[in-house]
Amino acid sequence: MSSVLPDSLMPHAVCWAAAPHLIWTMVVTNAITFLSYLSICITLLYMVRRTGRAIARDWYFFVTGFALFIVACGSTHLLEVITTWTPIFWVDAWTNIVTAILSAVVAVSLIRRATVISFSINDYAARLASTESENRRMEQSLLAARKLEDWSRMSTVVAHEISNPLEAIQNLLYLIRTSGDVPPEISAMATTAADEATRVIAITRSTLSFFRQSDAPESIDLLTAAQSVRFLLAPILQQKSLAIDIQTHGDLTVEALPGETRQVLLNLIRNACEATTRPGSQIAVSLTGRDSDVEITITDQGTGIPAGMLPTLFQFGRSTKGEHGNGMGLWTVQHILNRHGGTIDVRSTLGAGTTFTLRWPRKCLIPETQLAAD
Repeated sequence: MSSVLPDSLMPHAVCWAAAPHLIWTMVVTNAITFLSYLSICITLLYMVRRTGRAIARDWYFFVTGFALFIVACGSTHLLEVITTWTPIFWVDAWTNIVTAILSAVVAVSLIRRATVISFSINDYAARLASTESENRRMEQSLLAARKLEDWSRMSTVVAHEISNPLEAIQNLLYLIRTSGDVPPEISAMATTAADEATRVIAITRSTLSFFRQSDAPESIDLLTAAQSVRFLLAPILQQKSLAIDIQTHGDLTVEALPGETRQVLLNLIRNACEATTRPGSQIAVSLTGRDSDVEITITDQGTGIPAGMLPTLFQFGRSTKGEHGNGMGLWTVQHILNRHGGTIDVRSTLGAGTTFTLRWPRKCLIPETQLAAD
């Protein structure tokens, strides 16, 4: 036997009693195992190549080493197939040595990274749950936005449709008031009714101008916009016994989309009214014209905003009103100001009130391509 098999080595086929079924079972299973390990290694190396820019360099080398460890393990099974008939056991031994070294390196690296891997998995799970929750909140906010848009359109249509009947009523009241045979008390009541009709017409016209949006920037007087907002908020002011004090300094004209200037002021001043609960309080609105912009400050005497909410106050879906808010108002305000090239800051003291400071540029910085897309 030694003259045929050098170094007293014999192939596995001899060790397996030359049983064909046993030999082919071992060959087929080892071959499948090798091919599986090889495919795993190729897949890992492909993933490393595709994600090399996204993952840290340290993890890049770790995954590459793990892929080599996998293919080394597979090579030992390939040698099991070869040594079934060819006794190259020293090659098999060196393959096992390389596999053992790679196994030790990967095992040590995995142990060192166990804490980081565990944290990353938990962090990913938490982010995934947070993302799902954020998606639900965003869907609710978008639904609320669509409802608000529908309400705005409907209110515009209603305001337009009631203007003509109101003017007809005014004319009839004028005829009643100026008729010579009308008793004085009837004439007085007609005069009062006409005054109320005039007031309603003023409200409808203000509503129409508020929601009417231009396609191009216009020269806007921010004082007029603030007064329009104060007029629209009159029912809330009367109900809560609040007052809006508007102070002006300098030139207050800016180049902007008129609907968006009113939307910004309405959001902030209405929030100030809702945050103020003490009757007799005052919302201070200061407009100061400067060389390149107009500075607007809106200060309330409300409950204030918790310090923990301030860093994320302008994020989409973030609301200081809890379940009563949709988290879109301040996000929209910042979005509009960013579009125009302006800024907004906030200072708040819990229990004392909040001040928003806006800086609206004189010139509109919205690109024409963006205006066309809008």
